[in-house]
Amino acid sequence: MIATQIRQKDAVFYFVAYPSEDLLRKVRFISRFYDEGEQIKPEEIPAEDDVAHFIARVERSEKAFQRALSKSKVKSIRNFYETAITQPPIPGTVLLFTPQRLSFELLSGNETVGNLPDPQEKFLIIDGQHRLAALSFYERTHPAEAKSIYVPCVIFDGRSEDFATEMFVIINSTPTRINKSHLVDLYERVSWAEPDRRFAARVAEMLYVEADSPLRYRINRLGGRSKQEKWILQAELFNEIHRWVKQAWAQISKGETGRPEVERYYAMVRDFLKAASQVLEEAWGNEDYMVTKPVTLKAMLRVCADLAAQDPEPAEGRIGRWSQRLAPWGERLREFRNEGFYERFAAKGQVERVARLHRELGRLAGITPRGGERKEGQSVAPAAT
Repeated sequence: MIATQIRQKDAVFYFVAYPSEDLLRKVRFISRFYDEGEQIKPEEIPAEDDVAHFIARVERSEKAFQRALSKSKVKSIRNFYETAITQPPIPGTVLLFTPQRLSFELLSGNETVGNLPDPQEKFLIIDGQHRLAALSFYERTHPAEAKSIYVPCVIFDGRSEDFATEMFVIINSTPTRINKSHLVDLYERVSWAEPDRRFAARVAEMLYVEADSPLRYRINRLGGRSKQEKWILQAELFNEIHRWVKQAWAQISKGETGRPEVERYYAMVRDFLKAASQVLEEAWGNEDYMVTKPVTLKAMLRVCADLAAQDPEPAEGRIGRWSQRLAPWGERLREFRNEGFYERFAAKGQVERVARLHRELGRLAGITPRGGERKEGQSVAPAAT
């Protein structure tokens, strides 16, 4: 299919105008939708599809997605399709997601337009399930008219499950859908969230609220009251903590996973950031440097996980001990000035740049990456006290 490649900062995604009948065959509904005497049953979700399970559970847990309102909403949208003449029935884009990396091929002589293949599996609908459900019912009664409708779609491919989940939360953060709450809260406060996510959410929560946290009030919680300058989105922070916890979960889950263990992980992150702030004192929180910007903080958190796997105890004296390990960072401070930073740490995108910074920071401090960083599935958790 013909698609337009769109670049925004480090993000790359695609815009496609899909014929309705083609699109409806290529998407999967993960919630049940009703019309007069008809229904769309949700497709079975594979056990490993974390994104689909997350979205389906949120929708089923929110009043806005209960059966009665869903039916009313679908009926209203379908009625608009039937009555709209000069107005476009679907003026807004539908957001689709596939974890598969699609091979985009530019057309000759064009810098943004090319051919984009369909994924092997059906698209997950991040935003637009109600509109497409109404379109499906409309197609059953008005097949000829439905065929003439082209649906504007934005396609995100080859991203992590966390990316799709964040997109869903951010897009649906309105009073009529999911309340403007924090991504962490969704994992922390709902009973169906996976235990490793709840554990990571608690660590991230402590980094926001604890008085001795170097990130206190520096985390953007999508609605926090603090007017201080924010350094990192809570979703980004959670992703990095969860990355660490997930790789170590097999070992963590063998022991207690309650408050004391959460506090132990929080203490390691806290001490690492305090050590980093001492070594990088001149640049810490300085707008002229990239040290406390998301790209560097995320890389630092990965180094923290590596260091915690090698030298977690004793907790007493840990800040001083880790400051000595990170001391070489201070000698390279000039490389983290804003001017020329992206040229010095050239990468195809934010994901690659974080990975590159992680490797470079770890190399400077002589900290070997954990096994899980080299090969998925292998992990080392810090020893219990």
